[in-house]
This record gives sequence, C-alpha cells and structure tokens, in this order.
Amino acid sequence: MALAFLAPALISLVVLRLAPAAISLWESLFHTGILNPDPVFVGLDNYADLFSNSGFQGALLVTLVFTVVINPVQVGLAFLLATLYTRKAAGARIWRSLVIVPIAAPPAVSAVVWSVIYRPDGLGNSFLSMLGIPAQPFLTSPHQALASIMVLLSWIGIGYWMMFLIAGINDIPEEIYEAASLDGASGWRKMWSITFPMVRRPLAFVLVADTVANFLVFAPPQILTKGGPDGSTNLLMYDLYNRAYALGDLNKAQAEVIILVLLALIVVAVQFRLLRSAD
Repeated sequence: MALAFLAPALISLVVLRLAPAAISLWESLFHTGILNPDPVFVGLDNYADLFSNSGFQGALLVTLVFTVVINPVQVGLAFLLATLYTRKAAGARIWRSLVIVPIAAPPAVSAVVWSVIYRPDGLGNSFLSMLGIPAQPFLTSPHQALASIMVLLSWIGIGYWMMFLIAGINDIPEEIYEAASLDGASGWRKMWSITFPMVRRPLAFVLVADTVANFLVFAPPQILTKGGPDGSTNLLMYDLYNRAYALGDLNKAQAEVIILVLLALIVVAVQFRLLRSAD
C-alpha cells in the first residue's frame, strides 16, 4: 500500500530527474560532428577539452565567485528580516508583505523590470543623483554587471527564503524569550543565543536550497547581459546553454551539465559538513 502511494512520486523522480541525468552522463562520453553525425565514443575527452578551454574556465570562476558572495548575503539578510518581522510591532505585516511581493513575478519579468532600472537614465541613477553620486554604468561595466545581477536576484530571493525562516522562528516557544527577557537579555542576545540555534534546521534547508537555486541562475544573464561584458556574467548555466544552442556542441554541453551538478553537490556537501560540525 505504501509503495502504491509513493509510486507517482518515484516514477516522476526517475523519469524527470534520474533518467535525464543518466542520459546526459552517457552522451557526454561521445562526440558528434557535423561531417560525422554518428556518435563516436571519446571517453573523458569532452571534459578535458572543457577544462582546457579559457571560456569555460572563466565561466567556472565567475560561478564560484557569484556563489561565494550571493549565498551568505541572501541567507543572512533573509534571517535578519525574518527575525525583525516576527516581532510584534506596528506595521510588521505590511513590510513583510512588501518584501514578499517580488516573488510573484517570474525571474524573466523581474529581469525586464530591472533592465529599465539599470538604464543610464533609469530609476537607479536617478536615485544615486539624489545622493550626489555620479551615474553608474551597471550592466555595461565588467566590474559592476555581476553585482547588479546579484542585487536583482536578492530582490527576488530574500523574501522567498525569509518565509521559510519566519515559519521556523514562529515555532520557537514564546516562554524561552520571556525567560531571557527576565534575565536581562538584549534583542541581539536573544537573536544570537535563542533564535539562531533553534532555527538551525530551517536555516540549513534555506542555505542548501539557495545554493542550488543560484547555481541554476539563467534568465537574468541571458536577458540582461548575454554573459557579458567581457564574460563577467557568464555563469555556467548560461555558458552551457550557449555551448548547446549557439555553438551546437551538445556533447560538451552535457559534460558541462555533469560538471555543474557535481560542483553543486560538492558545495552542498561542504555546507552540510560545516553545519554538522557546528552542532
């Protein structure tokens, strides 16, 4: 009976996840040319060619920098906002709703909205001019383009991850906070000694899920920058898309998919190890 109830989920997992992964792994070991459409087994040559390719090396470096910066920023701000908006204060629900609103828009729509904000005469530079700051190039600068995409993704993601942490914080018994208040604990002390340890599990889920989501970012670089300028926003997800559909090298693109999955698994495993050691 249990297997019957689990069967739809298990079949979906095999058909939609495991089988495509196995096919990608198998086809990444072959090479198909324009003059020779028949697949030729080349073993790990596709992987060796990728790691010797400067474009792939740049995409790998950009992806690692992107992941190292954006994950702690998003999770940290989501945790701080969740702690703030679970307090019984006037207007907390209204502000919490405003933070969650960007979730309603798909990433592609959000990218279009922010493309207008990042225009030379857009809202971004208008706001900076009010502060006496000169106009910034944003998406046209190799030094600012990746940070600009991080701001866009954080605008979407922080509210989403905040909801999970709010649910975890609401499960903490109020009596613990009352006892800490009687002992004279400050708000920061309560957050560090009570809230943070007791939401360790939701926080671990958010960190891992956010990491995987950021590894799979595609729409903003594809819509806003096309991986540029100078490859500064060429994340692995966009690079493999470009390799598959612009260059037509499906076998190397599938090899890049396997590398991306392995990279995500390694980062997630390290995160789990760090969280376990912290316990």
